[in-house]
Amino acid sequence: MEGFQNSAIVVLLSVIIFLSINHSEQLQSSQGQTLLRIPRLLSNPSVLSTWNSSTDFCSIDPTLSVTVVCYEDTITQLHIIGNKGSSLLPKNFSMESFVTTLVALPTLKVLTLSSLGLWGSLPGKIARLSSLEILNISANFLYDTIPGELSSLSTLQSLALDDNMFSGELPLWLGSLPVLSVLSLKKNMFNGTLPNSLSNLENLRVLSLSHNYFRGEVPDFSRLTNLQVLELEDNDLGTKFPQLGNKLVTLVLSKNKFRDGLPAELSSYYQLERVDLSNNNFVGPFPPSLLALPSVTYLNVASNKFTGMLFENQSCSDQLKFVDLSFNLLTGHLPKCLHPKKTVVSDGNCLETVDDRSQNPVSFCHNEALAVGVIPQLKSREGRSSKTAIIALGVIGGVVGAVALVALVFLLVRKVNTPKAIKKHPTRLILEDASAGYPSKLLQDARYISQTMRLGALDLPAYRSFSLEEIEEATNNFESSAFIGESSHGQMYKGRLKDGSCVVIRCLKMKRSYSTQTFMHQIELISKLRHRHLASALGHCFECYLDDSSVSRIFLLFEHVSNGNLRSWVAERHARQKLNWTQRLAAAIGVAKGMQFLHTGIVPGVYSNNLKITDVQLDQNLVAKISSYNLPLLAEITGQFPSAQAGRLTSAGSKDPARANQEAKADIYDFGIILLEIIVGRPLQSRNEVDAMKDQLQAAIASDAATRRSMVDRAVQRGSSIQSVKTTMEICMRCLNKNPVDRPSVEDVLWNLQFAAQSQSNEVSPSSPGQFNHQLRLSIL
Repeated sequence: MEGFQNSAIVVLLSVIIFLSINHSEQLQSSQGQTLLRIPRLLSNPSVLSTWNSSTDFCSIDPTLSVTVVCYEDTITQLHIIGNKGSSLLPKNFSMESFVTTLVALPTLKVLTLSSLGLWGSLPGKIARLSSLEILNISANFLYDTIPGELSSLSTLQSLALDDNMFSGELPLWLGSLPVLSVLSLKKNMFNGTLPNSLSNLENLRVLSLSHNYFRGEVPDFSRLTNLQVLELEDNDLGTKFPQLGNKLVTLVLSKNKFRDGLPAELSSYYQLERVDLSNNNFVGPFPPSLLALPSVTYLNVASNKFTGMLFENQSCSDQLKFVDLSFNLLTGHLPKCLHPKKTVVSDGNCLETVDDRSQNPVSFCHNEALAVGVIPQLKSREGRSSKTAIIALGVIGGVVGAVALVALVFLLVRKVNTPKAIKKHPTRLILEDASAGYPSKLLQDARYISQTMRLGALDLPAYRSFSLEEIEEATNNFESSAFIGESSHGQMYKGRLKDGSCVVIRCLKMKRSYSTQTFMHQIELISKLRHRHLASALGHCFECYLDDSSVSRIFLLFEHVSNGNLRSWVAERHARQKLNWTQRLAAAIGVAKGMQFLHTGIVPGVYSNNLKITDVQLDQNLVAKISSYNLPLLAEITGQFPSAQAGRLTSAGSKDPARANQEAKADIYDFGIILLEIIVGRPLQSRNEVDAMKDQLQAAIASDAATRRSMVDRAVQRGSSIQSVKTTMEICMRCLNKNPVDRPSVEDVLWNLQFAAQSQSNEVSPSSPGQFNHQLRLSIL
């Protein structure tokens, strides 16, 4: 009996072991199948060409491009690194499907996907990889915001999303990741201020946010006692020098808006090896002790306003290899310790050097220092410098006082005379804040498709209501020189606000009597029309009748874009300078992005925009902005808004999918005409001209490369790549299809234009992919 029991136990254990082995094999097989799907999803990149059904993934030798690490028959690390400068994956690539495949590897702790051409939004479902400790998805084409689902990754130690197109403000939840030690978001399109919650990351060792659009003061990082690397280069941060811990090894603040002097404690950061403060507005004495920091190897303070005298006998660190002191206000002699073995740049100061031609006279540095409010700390002539400063301040104070007195008299005189102008409309009531007291009436389904679109219009003041007095002052009481056009809906004026900014003011006249509350939902929608590629809405003003407080006129204010319309840059003979092919593609992408925002950036969408190339303006950075588009108010203004339909959506925001799609396809056709004019570089004034040029373009596409190139504006033929031209022509033809059903979606248009831009970069200047990335960053938002 005992022998039988023993035999039964042995059999049972054998069964358990067999089942365990079989389960392990199934798990391994399942994860192996998942890995085999990855090359197909990535269009079979060369770095994965050796993967096949017989590959033992847990035994393959790691390379610089591909590494798979297993633990107990499960995959814990996956590294796939493509070729630098890889182009966009094909338009049928789906980031959503790709991440859905990856989450079938639930035991992943480390995931690296670099330079693979990934594009699209990063799906939040990537957080299902709940064991992730390191996530690196750098050097791709991902955009929109960082998904909030990543906040659930309590084990995440390193997050690297460098060299993508992520945008929007940094989320507050980043500061709640308990063990995060590396946060690297360089070379993206993030904007806004840095959240104070970053100061909660006690384990943070590396914070790299260079080459973005951050602004404002840097939070207090003195509590980040483990922080070793802080890189904030090329933003709009400042003005105060940040509060930091003293364990820093790398400090990069270059190309920002920092000013004021350097804190004394900076000289006690003994672990500093790399210091770059260049291209700011720092003032005050340069601390020579920085040269003597025991670990410093690189010191760059160029292009600031540092003052003070350098002495030959000052000491330097033995580790110091590179010093750039150029273009400051330094006097004296270079220290002897900066011997020839070190790289030293000192041009543009007032130093006594062998090559005095590279230096300014000493008086220049003294005068410049006084101009910026800095008194040079010179050992000699201290009394004279102090007296000079006092005299200078006295003179300046006297001048300022006199100017203030004149200004006060002017304001008093103006105040006496102003009421006559303000009382021009005694029969009307002016609501300075018509929206005050009304709760937000955004629809429950109102949304933005991305933070990119929500924050696309950078550096704009908050949307607000204006008073009629402000409108009148901006237009000088609507004088004729301010008038710029008229339509069936009312007049348009150019104005200048008190802060000096130029605006375009649309004056819409009511054909029926409505209360201000009737329009508040539409005003809510208009207030959201703010995007990098739109002439964005800045505010509104209601003018009302005194007797019944009904609205007589509505003024809508938009930003003024003053660098000419797109036609003047691509199709007019007298243009001083025509856009090159890369710039034209960037402009086309910008218009498409603006159109995409109008269609899907807010709900309800804005369709039937009657897009014209003359309504696309370029700003000083040649960023394209759509300046005229359908407004949610226009149907109401024309009297198509009877009270019985007060709660319904108008044609500008139709909820009917079929109608919305039809109106969207009409905008696609109009965009095709704009793109056609961009290609051929000549004005197309009528539908007959468009049809004729379309037939020529169709024939050219079916012909050889030389024929296609001959269709392109002669001014840019030499600088355009064959593939880029072909792709642009093909998507243009699809936009101009007579059957709306055959026209592409705006997302399809965007993908093709971005592919054309990528082809242009690869064929014309393959050695400098960064230039393409920069152009694409400017146009993708």
